[in-house]
Amino acid sequence: MKKYIVYLSLFICSSLLNAQELDTSILGFKEYLGYVKKYHPIAKQADLVMLSGQAKLMKSRGGFDPKIEVDFSTKEFKGTEYYDKLNATFKIPTWYGIDIKGSFSQYDGKYLNPEYTVPDDGLYSAGLKMSVGQGLWINDRMATLKKAKFFREQSKADKEIAVNQILFDASIAYFNWLQAYNESLIFESYYENAQVRFNGIKRSAELGQIATIDTVEAKIIIQNRALSLEQAKLSLIKNKLELSSFLWLNDVPVELQDSVMPDQNLVEDIDVTLEILGKPLDSFTIENHPKLKSFEYKIKSLTVDKNLKANKLLPKIDVEYNFLTETPEQINSLETSNFKGGINFQLPIFLRKERGDLKLAKYKLQDAKYDMDNAELQIKNKIIALYSELDSYEIQNKYIYDIVTNYRTLLAAEERKFSFGESSVFLINSRESKLIDAELKQNQIQNKFFAVKAKLFNSLVLSLENL
Repeated sequence: MKKYIVYLSLFICSSLLNAQELDTSILGFKEYLGYVKKYHPIAKQADLVMLSGQAKLMKSRGGFDPKIEVDFSTKEFKGTEYYDKLNATFKIPTWYGIDIKGSFSQYDGKYLNPEYTVPDDGLYSAGLKMSVGQGLWINDRMATLKKAKFFREQSKADKEIAVNQILFDASIAYFNWLQAYNESLIFESYYENAQVRFNGIKRSAELGQIATIDTVEAKIIIQNRALSLEQAKLSLIKNKLELSSFLWLNDVPVELQDSVMPDQNLVEDIDVTLEILGKPLDSFTIENHPKLKSFEYKIKSLTVDKNLKANKLLPKIDVEYNFLTETPEQINSLETSNFKGGINFQLPIFLRKERGDLKLAKYKLQDAKYDMDNAELQIKNKIIALYSELDSYEIQNKYIYDIVTNYRTLLAAEERKFSFGESSVFLINSRESKLIDAELKQNQIQNKFFAVKAKLFNSLVLSLENL
């Protein structure tokens, strides 16, 4: 499959996002998320959810579309015209269980039922059909339209949740890539230091200034650093491939080149990119949270369903009245003495099906309310916990920075003592190993710090309008 190089991707992304011109060898966090939001298949799939809601609403509105019905039948046998029957009807459904109807009937033939006797030019009728019991205040088509409107709004909230989730997953992949990249730099740096140190020790041993055995220990240090560096490179490759799975361009996956690097100054703009800058805990409100909005529209839809089921307990009473006339163009020809009407009554004796449906609808509604209450509490507690984590990692970053600085000071002092012949390769290696562990821990804490910021973005379900 043909893949686009990331340089092209960054160029197009920068033009789309009106971003400042950047070094093309650096894949910035904001540009990266902009690509994910615009081109990732899951993000596009989220648009389909909203479009499905709009299509469902259009479909439900079809229940109120005017309808034309034409029914024509004829029979002729052995030269005898038994009948020709024509019925044409135009119906306009309205909101409260009322149908406005106009019709035209014309019958002809030798063998007709007397009730089909109409004037030669046909008979016109205009009137209403309405439900005065079940279906007056709510019926199937009214309920379907209401639920479709709620589903459309729910689909908008669900889209925000889906897009936010893919951006969160993509952010974690970027942070892991950055951590692996920094680890490879750490091991590469100390591998080079070990090589320089080995060359110096080897030269000193050749001159007889130190024991030859010291070169063996220095060589072991190089081998350990080389092993750690190779492991770090493998981890970097794996994390880069995971990151690449989030990069798409015009339905084609994008492959990162080896020269592409993450932004090492991410700490400076991560809050702005994730739009969590200036959002203290006391400014947080949960009323407009998309997840709760989704539950709210679901509950409204279930409430409509419950009301419809309750309405089914009423008797079904349909009343119809139509004026009859031969001359519809004359309004005064519509007289109450010329009419066609009727009434239809239905009521199950025990209503067991209807009562059972109503109970099930109530249970579903109550279950959704429980889910919403639980989700609201979980969101509140999670956000409070995340703010506490952020405060803790702020402190941890300060501690680990001081620890790394102090270990560097100790290593520099030990190397100076070694140059005066007052230390050993073993002590230098010990100091350096502790410094490496501290730098790796610092890198790990930074990654966790970024991950908590992403979790806060995910918990707030922010949509990143500025990407």
